[in-house]
Amino acid sequence: MRHFLGMEQEQDDTNVDITPMLDVVFIMLIFFIVTATFVKESGIEVNKPEAATAVVEEKANILIAIDAKDKIWIDRRQVDIRSVRSIIERLHAENPKGTVVIQADRESRNNTLVQVMDASRRAGVYEIALGASAN
Repeated sequence: MRHFLGMEQEQDDTNVDITPMLDVVFIMLIFFIVTATFVKESGIEVNKPEAATAVVEEKANILIAIDAKDKIWIDRRQVDIRSVRSIIERLHAENPKGTVVIQADRESRNNTLVQVMDASRRAGVYEIALGASAN
């Protein structure tokens, strides 16, 4: 009988407490969520013009699309030209290192593109890139 009780006590000692491991995993998860940057899409597909010197912009976080009918889209919402400046200011405050990328459809008018660029500059963002397709 004594042998049986001793064996039962050994089995209890072999249990592994995983609470500290769960704490570490939870803290790592919070760290990665807080430090992650999320890409915000403009919300529409644009038929961009082709350019032989097109390069990929790594740190772009403010994507603005201008469709063929000169409608402006930011974050999957159609916006009025008068509100573009305030939206860019808000998005730039969230990520000051980001740039503005304007994806203008090849059928859109130049006037709309210039208005969006002016709104970006008035919002304090001078790093502006134009979206184009590589050849």
